[in-house]
Amino acid sequence: MPLIFYYMDISPPARSVDLVIHELGLTVQYKIVNLLKDEHLDPDFLKVNPLHTIPAIEDNGFVLWGSQPINTYLVSKYRKEDSLYPKNLQNRAIVDQRLHYSNDIFYVLKDTARPLIRAGKKPSPEQLAKIKDIQENVEKLLTGQRFIAGDTLTVADHSYITYLDILEVLSPTEDKFPMTKQWFARCKETMKDFEKVNKNGADLLISMVKESLSNG
Repeated sequence: MPLIFYYMDISPPARSVDLVIHELGLTVQYKIVNLLKDEHLDPDFLKVNPLHTIPAIEDNGFVLWGSQPINTYLVSKYRKEDSLYPKNLQNRAIVDQRLHYSNDIFYVLKDTARPLIRAGKKPSPEQLAKIKDIQENVEKLLTGQRFIAGDTLTVADHSYITYLDILEVLSPTEDKFPMTKQWFARCKETMKDFEKVNKNGADLLISMVKESLSNG
């Protein structure tokens, strides 16, 4: 039975998992949960995830939600070679550390983009300051290394890559962060099927945010 994947491509965390799925070459049954129609609140989906968030997976009866635990689970189960999520304790701790910080990125984006898209509420100076801090911190994390958690691609990169373009729309960096720009290009070249997985959802989210910013 194939892995069941509950997602919508407008969701950056869902695209993060989809990138890992493609990286691993997994056969997946996609089930679209349309956030714009509040399908994440449908009773059938609440049986899968009572916290009504995507992404979520079902793997032969095992249910898991949250992009970071899903990604580390999938790599640990389906990939023998461990570079994406190292078995070495210290290397893994660095990846986990970066993954925990990506949660902070998600909540800042959620608190900014959701009211903007749904209610036309423009970002506050405080929210924009938090986004700028994130952009500065990502640049710091990349100092002296090629990827977010070292010199090789890991699931930390899959978690960060789907956030950075929409943060750029909300807070244009004007090429102030060259290492981040180089890293983004490097990920696009390195990650399997990056454009296929990421482009449509990213473009739609960016379009919605730009339209909301231009109104009023």
